[in-house]
Amino acid sequence: MSQDQVTPPTVTEDDIQSIDDDAFTSRNVCLVTGGGSGIGRATALAAAGNGLTVAATDIDEDGLQGTIERGEELGLEGDIESIVGDLTDDAHLERIVEEAAEYGDLKYLANVAGMQHIDSIENFPMETYDRMHEIMLRAPLYLSKLCMPHFRETEDGRGCIGNMCSVHGHYVTSDKVGYNVSKFGLRGLTQSIAAEGDGDIRAFSISTGYVKTPLVTDQLADTAEQRGISVDEVIQDVMLGQSRVKEMMEPVDVANLYLIGFSDLGRHLDGGDLVFDGGMTLTYE
Repeated sequence: MSQDQVTPPTVTEDDIQSIDDDAFTSRNVCLVTGGGSGIGRATALAAAGNGLTVAATDIDEDGLQGTIERGEELGLEGDIESIVGDLTDDAHLERIVEEAAEYGDLKYLANVAGMQHIDSIENFPMETYDRMHEIMLRAPLYLSKLCMPHFRETEDGRGCIGNMCSVHGHYVTSDKVGYNVSKFGLRGLTQSIAAEGDGDIRAFSISTGYVKTPLVTDQLADTAEQRGISVDEVIQDVMLGQSRVKEMMEPVDVANLYLIGFSDLGRHLDGGDLVFDGGMTLTYE
């Protein structure tokens, strides 16, 4: 496998899993962070493909427009609305939720947005750590806090929050302390929401191995330099070395898991973590 083979793919209509759920209608809104690319874009498309109105937010306005245009190209049933915002700014977070709620009954929240930085603990820049924490842990908590009252105001008083975790929320690799700490924290947030949601407001997390996203492809060179190996060796040995399934997931594979978790199929999924990692964390040689 070469770097070309981990290029983020384009979502097609056939990629989107169709789920029969009475709550998947245009009346209900799914708020998706990181909606301008990668898993966030795929989740926005999958939600719209299942008839939901999607409020996609990202700091990347052009990326959001690309998501909307792809949804229009596919002729998806649900509309995708763009909300440009900075997840490190509380005023933006408050506005994002307010705007999302204007499109209908806010019922689902997909916390997908993330970033990566490769460095040892001794060299890790604290300003970068703080930004990672704000985007990947603090923003999901505050968005959940803001969305939960809206969930309770819906017709059945129910809602669901899905958090993008990682194998690095179970075990860690070196030189990713900011990412590792954030993902472990997200599992704690997920379980805390479940503990307080009384079954009416559910939460779940998704832990994958490496997915074909810009976040992954953008870290190839840094990881190779940090470890003193080639990019191809990063893909073969670091990303797929411990996986029993020798292919990376695609963003839409993760997006479909979000929709399953949000749907009635996931009604007993509350506080749990969906580990789709090809056996990385559960097997060893």
